[in-house]
Amino acid sequence: MNTAESLVMGIESSCDETGVGIVRGTELLTNTVSSSMAEHVRFGGVIPEIASRAHLEAFVPAVRAALAEADVTLEQIDAIAVTSGPGLAGALMVGVAAAKALAVATGKPLYAINHLVAHVGVGLLDGTDELPDHLGALLVSGGHTEILAVHDIVGDVRLLGATIDDAAGEAYDKVARLLGLAYPGGPAIDAAAKEGDPEAFRFPRGLTAGKYMGSADNPGPHRYDLSFSGLKTAVARVVEAFEAAGTPVPVADVAASFQESVVDVISRKTVLACTEHGITTLLMGGGVAANSRLRELVTARCAEHGIRVVVPPLSLCTDNGAMVAALGSRLVSSGVAPTGLSFTADPGLPVTTVSVPAGT
Repeated sequence: MNTAESLVMGIESSCDETGVGIVRGTELLTNTVSSSMAEHVRFGGVIPEIASRAHLEAFVPAVRAALAEADVTLEQIDAIAVTSGPGLAGALMVGVAAAKALAVATGKPLYAINHLVAHVGVGLLDGTDELPDHLGALLVSGGHTEILAVHDIVGDVRLLGATIDDAAGEAYDKVARLLGLAYPGGPAIDAAAKEGDPEAFRFPRGLTAGKYMGSADNPGPHRYDLSFSGLKTAVARVVEAFEAAGTPVPVADVAASFQESVVDVISRKTVLACTEHGITTLLMGGGVAANSRLRELVTARCAEHGIRVVVPPLSLCTDNGAMVAALGSRLVSSGVAPTGLSFTADPGLPVTTVSVPAGT
């Protein structure tokens, strides 16, 4: 097998998207995604059992569609990569079982990889042979909010900061529900905020007090960490006060003020982590990376410190099989041994485990 131009299929099923991507080296051939989001709308959030069943129904059609669009056969695939974690347990199990079945049926090597690092792997597509030096990543989605330092995409990814409670996307969904806005909450709040005053309400900025931050020489316990549960509660109290008074809730102002709190803390903590760890290029990923105000503020604040911000196309920011295939391709070309078949889905897979070692 020519590892530099290996043909790799990536399978993603960590949440509500069934993704199958195929890459040849660093060239993206197809990114097929089947989402079950519409089935979760009436519940205001992802229901794991529904997501798992949707993966079962979508997997075979998604594989067939991906092979057809890439104009390749299953026999031509050199290796298979699958998300083994983190994510929803049941959803992960469907993708892992399907990938193992394909690997057994075809005799292809199988790589079990980390969902979060795969979000960084999209930077290896479109002919990019190497990621830039001094690279960091900001991943913001419904299930994850992390700041990473990426020293080596195949073996040295470090977690600098993360949410200690709700992910940013979860907070958006919950606040949207409080305001009577649609699910998913991210786009709905982003749209409403454009008509509101971001300074109408001064909502809390979690984990920014001195006792949490400390200093560069003596870091506090949560210097780069994030928290959104207190913010969500503060919004609920404001909404309840208006409702108790029998007056209309100023939805646009609440949405704008809430969003400003979220993006202010994320951008400040991200820039701080970058400057203190020598990061000069920041890749943004995850569905919330599509948020206009987040992109605007992160980009502006990074620019003040000479940090370049890279945001992949939206289709590659959200969960997809292409990112899994991209990271799998890098593992193949770097000579990393396949994982094999003995691994299991791991909902809590740490970001420091880029790929599950062979024999695990």
